Parts: sequence; C-alpha cells; structure tokens
Amino acid sequence: MSHMWARIPLRLAMRNIYMEPVEPTFSLPEQLAGTAELSACFQCKKCSSGCPLTFAMDLLPDRVIRLALLGQEDTVLNCRTIWVCSSCETCTTRCPNNIDIAGVMDWLKEEAVRRGYGSPQPEVTRFHQTFLQTVQLTGGRLSEPLLLGLYQLKSPNIFTKLTSGALAEEMRLAWGLARRGRLVPRLPRRLKGAKEIKALMSDARREKS
Repeated sequence: MSHMWARIPLRLAMRNIYMEPVEPTFSLPEQLAGTAELSACFQCKKCSSGCPLTFAMDLLPDRVIRLALLGQEDTVLNCRTIWVCSSCETCTTRCPNNIDIAGVMDWLKEEAVRRGYGSPQPEVTRFHQTFLQTVQLTGGRLSEPLLLGLYQLKSPNIFTKLTSGALAEEMRLAWGLARRGRLVPRLPRRLKGAKEIKALMSDARREKS
C-alpha cells in the first residue's frame, strides 16, 4: 500500500506534463528522421505497456516519442526516461510499425551529452562512458573486471564506500564470482582489428564534437 502512495506524486507530475500546452518545433524531428520513422507512431502505447522500467520513468516511452515529434527538445533531453532505458528492445519488438524506439532512446542519450545537458542519472552516464572506454582499452573486447574497476574508480562516492566497508564487500562478492567461474579476472585477447576499432571511436568522437 505504501508503495502505491509513493508513486502518486510521480503520476501527478506526469499528468501535469501531459496537460501543458506545447508549441511544436521541427529541428529535433528532422534530426531524428535519419534514425527512425517516428511519424509512423500512432500512439498505440504498446511500447509503454510492455516496458519493464516505467516505474522509474518520469515520461512514458510513448510520451517521449510524441514530444520528440513535437520538437520539445528541452523536455525530452532533460527527462530521466532516456537514461533509465536499458535498451532491452521490448518496445521495439512490440511496435506494430517497426519503429526502433530503443534506438531512438540511445540517440537521445547521445544528443543530450553532445548538447551539454546534465544527466538526471549520472551513474548511468558514467557506466556508458566507462563501457566504451573499456572496449577501447581492451582492443575491441569487453573485460568485465576492468569495466567494474574503472566504474568504481570514477564514482564520486569511492572514498565513502572505502571507509564504510561497502567497497570491501563488493570485492568479496567479485572474488566469489571469480571462484565460481562467473567472472574471469584477466584481460581478453585483443582483436586483430583493434587499430581499426580505435580509429572508428576516434572518428565518432570528432564527429560529435
């Protein structure tokens, strides 16, 4: 019961966002036109009804698509939804018009970072950045121990976790996973095309800047 009442303020906030009048602009829809055919969306809401993470979102996925079509850049790029999205692609699979909704969410994340919008979920942003850095450092492969280590080192709460014992507890958990073969404590072999992957990532950074 308490869980239901805890969600009421969020629902009221979402209702207020929906009721506010908006003035359509067209720069965002034009940019998204090369990513997905958003104009095919007829607001059936199958994406939102199937999403497993709507409880943590401030805008439902169908609202993000609608607001993007109306060019509401500040609302869309500032929302928590695009960062909460885990790219499980349930929405993409359920869409009757084959809109790549998960791909749109990824594009909106990148656009928000490119434009300098502050992330309402900084830990998620940090994970994405650490993931890409890990792939580049390991020559095109993912090293889970390196990913976890770099992610922890970049955490603004690293010293708090160190003094509280939380970091030691996580290291014991990692050691237990390694003993059972669920976490391999070594770097993977580099791919033959490691240089090409590094060049591609450098080109992508230059293009976004």
